[in-house]
Amino acid sequence: MSDTWRTIRVATYNVHRCRGMDGRTSVARVADVIRGIDADIVALQEVLGAGPSTPGHAEELGALTGMGWVMAPARHLRGALFGNVVLSRHPIRDHSQYDLSWKTCEPRNCQRVDVAFDDDTLHLYNVHLGTAFLERRYQAARLSGFVHDRRLSTPKIVLGDFNEWMKGLATSMLSERLQSIDLRSHLRRRRTYPGVFPVLHLDHIYYEGTVEVVKLELPRTRLSLMASDHLPLVAELRVKFE
Repeated sequence: MSDTWRTIRVATYNVHRCRGMDGRTSVARVADVIRGIDADIVALQEVLGAGPSTPGHAEELGALTGMGWVMAPARHLRGALFGNVVLSRHPIRDHSQYDLSWKTCEPRNCQRVDVAFDDDTLHLYNVHLGTAFLERRYQAARLSGFVHDRRLSTPKIVLGDFNEWMKGLATSMLSERLQSIDLRSHLRRRRTYPGVFPVLHLDHIYYEGTVEVVKLELPRTRLSLMASDHLPLVAELRVKFE
């Protein structure tokens, strides 16, 4: 179990309740984008879960992609669960969530999923931070504390929608305690929001441990540009399990 290197594809994708830039809600279209990504693990934000009369988009996405899934709801939306979902091709050993809610702002959380790669474990944190400046500063401090927990072994991957398009306090705080993947070094086009004509870079990937970036991808297909108001951000990583 020691000193094992593995190549892993991870992705973060805010699916915007599966509502596309054309105003149409289509779970199948989002599932097509996810299948095209061909990732081992996909961190999703803004996912509708089960409601009083529907199984929800999370279950549908799992079925349509053939991946296992777990959800960390942050709140209810029109009676249905709403929050983060992780899809995985590999067994999920453990699943938990941390509250990141701040004052009267919309409830937020961080989802942690422990994914099994044979005898090794990858700790993946799926994040959707708030839109207010002071809110994100509070959330970044709590998040970096959770991730920096020495009781959990590395490697750790932190990814999601950080709602920060400039290097603000949240980015600076996270970069002090975690390694940040610099999109400028790997992508000519880095903006992920809004989908059809992206002008903001909101989606990020951090890590702790020994991780090498093989390549980053920002799939700009006709489908991905329309399926959500975000583009998926995909990273192929060489990860060392210790």
